[in-house]
Amino acid sequence: MQMLIQPDGSVRCLYGEELDLHCLGRLAIARGSHVEPTDDGLWTADLSPVDGPVLGPFNNRSDALDAERQWLEHNWLTSTR
Repeated sequence: MQMLIQPDGSVRCLYGEELDLHCLGRLAIARGSHVEPTDDGLWTADLSPVDGPVLGPFNNRSDALDAERQWLEHNWLTSTR
């Protein structure tokens, strides 16, 4: 799990169960995207909750989830905004 520790002491990460995040203090968990099917059965990852793009369409949900994770790791997790 990658974590970004910000200058104010807050921590940003992609939620996972590899580590009990409660040990870091009070949690504020927010959705980073919406992975949803399109009307024609394809999949998109809408990253608008973190001011990102809509990725896709993808043939498989797993491909959309992978693209979502990669975008968040390379753009949102590394940002200090």
